[in-house]
Amino acid sequence: MADFWLLLLLAVSAVWVLRAWRARRLGSKARKAATYTYPPGLEPYPLIGHLPQFLANRHRVLDWMTEAFERQPTCTFVLRRPGGVRGAITANPANVEHFLRGSFDNYPKGPRFASLLHDFLGRGIFNADGEAWRVQRKVASHEFNTRSLRAFVARCVHAELHGRLLPLLRRAAASGARLDLQDVLERFAFDNICRVAFDHDPRQLTDGGDGTADGGFADAFRDAANLSAGRFRYAVPGFWKIKKALNVGSERRLRESIAMVHNFADRIIQSRREEMLRDGFEKHDLLSRFMASQDETYSESEVPLRDVVISFLLAGRETTSSALTWFFWLLSSRPDVQRRIRDEVAAVRARRARGDDVVGFDLDELREMHYVHAAITESMRLYPPVPLNSLRAETDDVLPDGTAVQAGWFVAYNSYGMGRMESIWGHDAREYRPERWLNPADGTFRPDSPFRFVAFHAGPRLCLGKEMAYIQMKSIVACVLEELDVAVDGAYRPRQVASLTLRMADGLPVTVKARRDF
Repeated sequence: MADFWLLLLLAVSAVWVLRAWRARRLGSKARKAATYTYPPGLEPYPLIGHLPQFLANRHRVLDWMTEAFERQPTCTFVLRRPGGVRGAITANPANVEHFLRGSFDNYPKGPRFASLLHDFLGRGIFNADGEAWRVQRKVASHEFNTRSLRAFVARCVHAELHGRLLPLLRRAAASGARLDLQDVLERFAFDNICRVAFDHDPRQLTDGGDGTADGGFADAFRDAANLSAGRFRYAVPGFWKIKKALNVGSERRLRESIAMVHNFADRIIQSRREEMLRDGFEKHDLLSRFMASQDETYSESEVPLRDVVISFLLAGRETTSSALTWFFWLLSSRPDVQRRIRDEVAAVRARRARGDDVVGFDLDELREMHYVHAAITESMRLYPPVPLNSLRAETDDVLPDGTAVQAGWFVAYNSYGMGRMESIWGHDAREYRPERWLNPADGTFRPDSPFRFVAFHAGPRLCLGKEMAYIQMKSIVACVLEELDVAVDGAYRPRQVASLTLRMADGLPVTVKARRDF
């Protein structure tokens, strides 16, 4: 056993030395331009960089970064990690626009980011660069802009909301049982995105929450996402590769989870291919649309299809559930916001034709809910589902705020920190105030620059599912608040945990009551 740990220590040391040498070699041409100043407490240490500060703030890393931005005039600082790894992290909208639009080709995801998620996502759209990304983006952009897909998404949301979520919440209200709303919303989102992506129902949102025989797939998918995200948080970059080579610990669990996810997805794809060849019918889910596309990459091969669909499953399960969990927590302490949402929902319903008792709301009615839209958007400003995004500098560059970056560095924009910058949002930046998104003249929703509000990314990588996400979130908020009160203990303060999205470490315990005036 002693020999094993000695070999492991030597391997880690070798990785550090190799990374430091490579960083020095890549940065030699631009080193003369790279001088950085740090405020007290943020100075890097020799060899280990900011490792001590990172470890001391690991449990609150997003707030630690936000505090660092506030102490820097540029809202940017250069982070140094062990092994010569360096990068610029920013909350400056001018830098974000530079990354995502002005110098888009110079800032791809890069091999480091891709390698961390490759086992899980392969070369899916969220983990691809260059031509592989452009091909997927072209096909996805065409499909996401079709009226038929939007209508299919709305039907899926309606079925899951009125067939499962609302009945579950009504039962909880009748029994007085406490629910973990984060878990409920994640299961709702998983069922919904499986219908949209596969036209398959895993039935996770049931009384017991254990689904059908597909429960193993849902559990494996969740574990694969969480364990893949864990690779980003290693104190020593690249240590996960040693664990993977030895097939131990979290990497062993990750391999087992990914095998289950891939096996399930491959079976779904094969079954759909056989259905299409045998019956020739047209279906509206994403998988069928990609298979029917003219691009031979998706019409013939299982692996690219699997990568695409898993990427959309990840986005659909993680993002909306994260956004809504933080939204309901914020809302629990703001009865004034709840009242305005209910007033707007009631006004929309009152404008229906007399005798129209259809449950839920159609797409046109959801578009009329400007305050609901603003309240959800304001929640995502403060608690963005994806709080940190990382890219790679291909060549030496100087950012708009004057920060010099070198080829091979990572660059990252912190949308969580951006939502708290007074330089962006004013003196009330940390306050939850939906009105900041409304036109004072007529109360309609007024969007801001996507480089200030980056919850849906921006530039060529702007999220294609943005409209569909709002359809889902506004439907849930309108229907739940119209009928029910969702209460959170006022003393509850959620702890943040960064998976691939921003989650609550201990869930969101709530009690549900039927509204007396409904």
